[in-house]
Parts: sequence; C-alpha cells; structure tokens
Amino acid sequence: MTTPPPDQPAKRTRSLTGFYVAIGVVVTLGLLGAWWWTARNHWWFDTAEAQRRQTAAARQLGLPVEKVVDLGDGVKIELVLIPAGRFRMGDQGGQDERFGHQWVRITKPFYIGKYEVTQEVWRKVMGTNPSKFEGARNPVENVSWDDCQEFLKKLNALGKECGQFRLPTEAEWEWACRAGTRTRFSFGNGERSLADYGWCEANSGKAPHPVGMKKPNAWGLFDMHGNVWEWCGDWYYGAYYGECSRADPSGPPTGAGRVLRGGSWDGWDGEGFFQSAYRGCYVPVYRFDNQGFRLAVSPSRAQ
Repeated sequence: MTTPPPDQPAKRTRSLTGFYVAIGVVVTLGLLGAWWWTARNHWWFDTAEAQRRQTAAARQLGLPVEKVVDLGDGVKIELVLIPAGRFRMGDQGGQDERFGHQWVRITKPFYIGKYEVTQEVWRKVMGTNPSKFEGARNPVENVSWDDCQEFLKKLNALGKECGQFRLPTEAEWEWACRAGTRTRFSFGNGERSLADYGWCEANSGKAPHPVGMKKPNAWGLFDMHGNVWEWCGDWYYGAYYGECSRADPSGPPTGAGRVLRGGSWDGWDGEGFFQSAYRGCYVPVYRFDNQGFRLAVSPSRAQ
C-alpha cells in the first residue's frame, strides 16, 4: 500500500479554507447587494415618516398641509397636501396582476380632498342633489363620471384661488390611499380593522354615512376604504400596470369604462374591494347609489 506524502493533508486543509473564504465573500457580497437594493427601493414608511414628508413638502412649497376652500354659507371644501414619492402600484398576486405591477413616481405634490365630496358641496355648486341617501354631510352619490365633469366645470368657474379642480388620477389615488404603506390596506393587512376605517356591508346598515366618522390614514384622509366608490380620471385598461408610464401615469387615451377606487358601503372584502390597490371600473354615463368622488388639485407656489 502506498503511503501518502506527509504534506498532502496540509494541502487539502489549505484548499478547503480557500473554498470557504470564497463562499463567505460571495455570501457577504450578496447580502450587501440585497441591502443596497432594499435601501434604494425602500418606499414604505410609518405614520411618523409619512407626516414628516407631508410637512416637508408643504414647507418647500410655502403652502399649508391642509387647505380650506370656502364656498359660502358655511359650505367648505377641505384639502390635504400629498407629497411626491415613488411606490409600487398594484398588489402582487391580486386583481390584474397577471399583467404585472409597476414602479410609479408621483413627481409633484398635489392636494386631494380630505373627505369625499359631500351633498352640501354638490348642492352649493350645482343647485341640485341627485343622491338617494340624503344628508348634507353624506357623500354625494348616484353621480356618473360625466356628472362629475359638469360639477368640475361649474366649480372651477367660481374662480377660487386654489388651482383647477379635477378628479385624481388612479396613481395619485392609490399613492394617497397608501400613505407610505405596502400592506393590503392603509392600516395594515388585517380585515378586522376595516370597520374602524371605513363603511362596508358589515357595519353600514346598507347605507352610506356622513364623511369623517371613521379613522383617517396617515396623511389625514378619511373614507379611503368604503362609504362610496370614488371615480378617478383614468380610462380603465386591464394590462395597464405592464404598460403605464413610470412618471405620473394618467391612464390610456381611450377605453370603455372609467376607473373607480376604494370600495363602498354595500361591498364586502371577500373580493378585496377595499384594498388600496383594488381597481374597479364602470361606464362613465352610468349612475349608482354607491358611487361618488373625491377632488384633486395641483397647487402652484404662488398660491
């Protein structure tokens, strides 16, 4: 039997040591890469950070975080400033996700309604009230997307020094609703908390309720989940996430239906209607008693 040279075990030990060192370097570099990627793409934040960003945006623009537009006779529109930011639009594994979901950047701060548009605001502007469930502070409902456009024309004709009122884009709506979260809802993943933040089939008594009675999200917006569906400015397109612009997307140029977001008083979460990312749509001429809207406006530094 041949006896191995005396130095063979030492060579094997050095070889194994080098192998383990190489593996350690690869793992370390992988961990550093993962840390760098996470830091670079970290878009979710807690309530304190959400409010800090909101305050910083207001300071930079020289504008208030909350703005009140007086329509007279005690009727007011209350707006909240939403900072610019980047987020992952859509919800992995959810509706329309077979088309992917997209990194989106909202490049400029904007104001959005603190509340859904109420019946007293609609009546003040339009002189009528189309709602089935009447109440001055109830959200206006039974309004089509086209009806909202007529309202916006008359509201903007009043010449309030706040910029041109409009419907939010779908991307703006989701960014405002999420308020820095990446969870199913703006308050987390748990459906049990939904009743604390919105009106749905389980707690509404089969009717909408006055705005602002539930908890707000981190940016001070009420009823982003439930009460009434909210029209957005965009046409609906199922493959939108895979094709939309990465900066300030505003929807495809044409379509059959307009986007609705947020869920309503007659919905239940078995279909995920109330999730921040859920996309609904309907023909823009149709009216239902679970459809309303929320205002948006792009401010200028001169205001």
